[in-house]
Amino acid sequence: MPYLLRVELPDVAGSLGRVATAIGEAGGDIEAIEIVEHRPEGTAVDDVLLETAPGVMPDSLVSACNTLEGVRVIWISRYGAGGNLFLDLEAVEALTANPPAALDELVDLLPITFRADWALRVRRTDRGVDFVRGTSAAPELEDGEVDWFPLARAGRLTVPDEWERWTSTLVAGAPLGDKDEIVVFGRRGGPEVLDSELARLQHLAALAVSIARAG
Repeated sequence: MPYLLRVELPDVAGSLGRVATAIGEAGGDIEAIEIVEHRPEGTAVDDVLLETAPGVMPDSLVSACNTLEGVRVIWISRYGAGGNLFLDLEAVEALTANPPAALDELVDLLPITFRADWALRVRRTDRGVDFVRGTSAAPELEDGEVDWFPLARAGRLTVPDEWERWTSTLVAGAPLGDKDEIVVFGRRGGPEVLDSELARLQHLAALAVSIARAG
């Protein structure tokens, strides 16, 4: 199974090449790279999809990267969404392929677009929060008040302490053109949801709403 590595590095020419060389020398084979964020302090965050040679442990890849000046591995984990990274442009193409189903399609696309574990579409009602659609790995909604509504823009969401199935899950959501309906994705254990990812989530959610309404 491939690994997904999220790394922070100097945002200057040659930095990514040094990281790629270090990964290769440590027994990793890079399949794809996506720039996730450019930071004002002169660093960038990249997602690197890679496979390892037999017997190579992910810790050795982390150590190889962390020995480089200005480079820090933020996260590494197994990546089960296929052999490539799914980019925002591909998500937009999928949303426009069937406009009436764009909101449901958005839910299905979020885990592979944001390297998350699951996604949900939920609605606030008089009874609380109701499930509308979810991916297969999404946890069930549990009893307990949430402060997710109304959600003006995409943001990180707080999960009630008593929601045991959601323990150690980082959650982000965005409005779906209605103060009572949002889309949510979750990452178990990390990595942290970056500001740039929230901006992308807001854009894709708003686009899905526009496509659905036009369809």
